[in-house]
Amino acid sequence: MAADPGFTVEPGARVSVRRRPHTSARRVLADSIRFFGLRQQLRRPLMFCVFALFWFVAVVTVYPRAFPDIARTYHAGYYLAITIILFLTVWFANLSDAIAEAQGRAQAESLRTIRSGIRARQVLPDGEVRWVASDILHVGDTVEIRPGEPVPLDGDVVHGAALIDESMMTGESEAVTRESGGDKTSVLGGSQVLQGTIQVRVSAARGESFLDRLIRLVEGLGREPTPSEIALSVLLAAFTLTLFIVCVSFVYLANASGIVTVDIATIIALFVCLMPTTIGALLPAIGISGVNRVARANVIAKSGKAVEASGDLDVLILDKTGTITVGSRLAVQFVAAPDVATADLLEAALLSSTLDETPEGRSIVRLAARRNATARRLEPGTFKVMPFTTERRMSGLLLQDGTEIYKGAIQSMEAYCAAFPEPTRQAANDAARQGMTPLAIAVNKKVLGLVILKDVVKPGIRDRIRELRTMGIRTIMCTGDNRLTAAAIALESGVDEFVAEAKPESKLELIQREKAAGRLVAMTGDGTNDAPALARADVGLAMNSGTSAAKEAGNMVDLDNDPTKLIEVVSIGKQLLITRGALTTFSITNDVAKYFVIIPAIFATAGAIALPGVAALNLLGFSDPYLAVIAALVFNALIIPLLIPLALAGVPFRPRSAIDLLRRNMVTYGLGGLVSAFVGIWLCYVFLEWMVVQPWLAGAGSFVAHWLPLGGR
Repeated sequence: MAADPGFTVEPGARVSVRRRPHTSARRVLADSIRFFGLRQQLRRPLMFCVFALFWFVAVVTVYPRAFPDIARTYHAGYYLAITIILFLTVWFANLSDAIAEAQGRAQAESLRTIRSGIRARQVLPDGEVRWVASDILHVGDTVEIRPGEPVPLDGDVVHGAALIDESMMTGESEAVTRESGGDKTSVLGGSQVLQGTIQVRVSAARGESFLDRLIRLVEGLGREPTPSEIALSVLLAAFTLTLFIVCVSFVYLANASGIVTVDIATIIALFVCLMPTTIGALLPAIGISGVNRVARANVIAKSGKAVEASGDLDVLILDKTGTITVGSRLAVQFVAAPDVATADLLEAALLSSTLDETPEGRSIVRLAARRNATARRLEPGTFKVMPFTTERRMSGLLLQDGTEIYKGAIQSMEAYCAAFPEPTRQAANDAARQGMTPLAIAVNKKVLGLVILKDVVKPGIRDRIRELRTMGIRTIMCTGDNRLTAAAIALESGVDEFVAEAKPESKLELIQREKAAGRLVAMTGDGTNDAPALARADVGLAMNSGTSAAKEAGNMVDLDNDPTKLIEVVSIGKQLLITRGALTTFSITNDVAKYFVIIPAIFATAGAIALPGVAALNLLGFSDPYLAVIAALVFNALIIPLLIPLALAGVPFRPRSAIDLLRRNMVTYGLGGLVSAFVGIWLCYVFLEWMVVQPWLAGAGSFVAHWLPLGGR
């Protein structure tokens, strides 16, 4: 059944707007405390080390007599301060995860309201219709949906056509048409029929629908660590293990040599400060926020791996129609035949296209109107429309007085007209060589001239493709057009390569060839014939308006049905990788400054330096080794919540070459991490020096010493 062109949204019809997600501060705080559970901590090996050390120091602080060797250097206030700071370090890491998950959970809660309490009108095999709860529907069941009723589950329209509101799913308030047959059959569970009656065959079981997967994804329940995330975690864990071995060996050698007695709390502070705790705490939040940023662009990624892969692409395969060009040929020029007035050509073009509802026909009318064309008024019954047919390849009007006005392909008009002027034929050939489509216009078999149609390149697409080239991504345009037209569009748009006269299987062959060469490939598609290529691509962006097969095959779905969205997804993927790299660089260089604070403190005994040359490491000139250690630990903890906004929003990204990005990150986050650590630790030390001379702190210290088993050093 064809779509009714007269569809309109009736007064009072609901056109909903997706609810703005919101987060609860109380829920975030509760989750950050809940994440102290052993299971949650084991998911982050680095922070688990800090978590384990926190409990160890806490036990030593409360009951030092159980550790005779430690009791010799025990200082109640010092150990208590380190215990509190280690607790805050773990809590701040929990907080970053809780905030990231809360953003996704808020989106999920607004989505859950869509499907609550939905009932459906099931069509039984014998034709009987009955009301059932949507929970009992199975794949293959058919339901009938009438105006004002929600779509219970994902499915495909098998009969009828309807105007559907998908705003609760996509955020797009404009209603869309779905009909049986073709590539516009797919409907989403939770959308609502505004007009028309359709029968839908269920294609997804309860719990596996698009909406269910979306809810699990934004909540983080369906997010698995990406390969790069796992690799970085393994690298950081290996670094931490090496650091642990070094610290244990240092304690053993120091005690055996008798040069210095190392305080266990100080060596734990050294270990925690030199661990890459900053990136270890923020790594899960970076991954979750990457998926959320893609979701805010109205693209649903089925996994974090797809988002990450989009940032590491080598090849981007783009459809010409709808991606590089606007999708319809537009009139751009009129060429009058010799001895024909331009006004006569414009009038004939206007009359021949006035009743042409195709995009090409409407563009001819617009261009003629901009050229101030005028045409006689046609009264009903005084003309006959001659529609375009594939055999005749012409269309126009037959007026009551016998006048014939036609426009059509050059070959067809040559056969129709008594003569075809040679200059006009030459102009048509020139236009064809430039990738444009010439149509001849004739009145009573006399050629008046040409109207030139052009597949117009989308504004800004050349700049976007240049940005992709700057990022090292090669673009390939696929089109069914002939080689001349494809070459002209490729030259105008700036793509690196093109494939002309492409068939549906050409994309799959192209993807297989590029992947065989070790490259990561992305593409877009919406039809069932695109499904194999979408499944084979590393990043397959399916259109929400496409078939269920296409959406199942792709690992991303664009709710706005915009093929150019793939370019935006690439930028988001790049931003994800750059954010992870930048914060890793910042974390490592940050730790270097802490080395120059804690190492001198370890060797400081009664204000003197035990080994010659160690004093040179005390770059900040701290006099109190205990305050120096606490200042380094405080900065190590505080830097985590300070970087949470950057981890969630992502490092600002502009298309640049890999060398430029590396240089920028090394200066901004490498040198910046080193300088900020020195400045931050110095500020913490100054603040702590001010605090220790305050009377209220002495009173608090006496209270703590009274309740702890031991007091003093």
